[in-house]
Amino acid sequence: MSLPKAELHLHIEGTLEPELAFELAARNGVTLPYADTDALREAYRFEDLQSFLNLYYELMAVLRTERDFADLADAYLTRAAAQGVRHVEMFFDPQAHTARGVAMGTVVEGLWRALEKSEENHGISTRLIMCFLRDESAASAMETLQAARPYLDRITGIGLDSAEVGHPPVKFREVYEAAAELGLRRVAHAGEEGPPEYITEALDVLGVERVDHGLRCMEDPDLVERLVRERIPLTLCPLSNVRLRTVDTLADHPLPAMLDAGLLCTVNSDDPAYFGGYAGDNFEAVHRTLGLSEERLRELARNSFTASFLEDDEERRARYLAEVDAYEF
Repeated sequence: MSLPKAELHLHIEGTLEPELAFELAARNGVTLPYADTDALREAYRFEDLQSFLNLYYELMAVLRTERDFADLADAYLTRAAAQGVRHVEMFFDPQAHTARGVAMGTVVEGLWRALEKSEENHGISTRLIMCFLRDESAASAMETLQAARPYLDRITGIGLDSAEVGHPPVKFREVYEAAAELGLRRVAHAGEEGPPEYITEALDVLGVERVDHGLRCMEDPDLVERLVRERIPLTLCPLSNVRLRTVDTLADHPLPAMLDAGLLCTVNSDDPAYFGGYAGDNFEAVHRTLGLSEERLRELARNSFTASFLEDDEERRARYLAEVDAYEF
């Protein structure tokens, strides 16, 4: 679906398609424990978030050089452009790379090779958001923030991802305070597998401006009322929710009820190589399965630009919103 849209919940490491994984493995002399791309694709079946994360981190071994990260980002941008994405705020996980001996600069400079040419090559504007792995220590997150200081001209914000249960937002209070002092925007995964209380904590303790996922807010009417009142965006990922079993089937997804409640919802792809679809595929899926009307889809697209960190370029935001309004289904 080529409706103009922004993608606000996208892990660049989660765009590693099997074909590129094997190409990079061959380039870097890495042996993957799969016979071929079909066998690897068959492994992209998950019981829960942790089973996905195990494979996600295993495959990162093929990412070694600036060229690898540039190729990864460019491959995503090519697919995203074909599905109507006009702006992306891309997550990356530096700790998953520095733990393997890949320097922060290699990751950022590699991604930047693709991002700085993204508008010219793909018609997509970009922002870069550095995520901390919540199942690592708060001290490691702080070290990562310090390591990123030379690159803050290229990093718009910080996020929090990986295994949610047992790792509440409060664990990262100090690093979020430090990031705020550096002028970084703040988002965090909350309320995917973790309870609604994690959403409240992310807002009150971490000062997040957007909630990534936020699915379980619907269990707390007072929280829903607050999110609506404060216009806190939620970056939902419907196909991801099905693959990771946070909802049984797409037909069970609460997106229609969330929109009816007045929540500022957006639709995104999360880790599209693993979860069966990019941004346009997610829009098409909720249209087909949840029966969302064309005007509801237009609302979701408008929400995505409204929720974007484009305060430094309101003219661009207005242009994108005009594209959404002018789009003919």
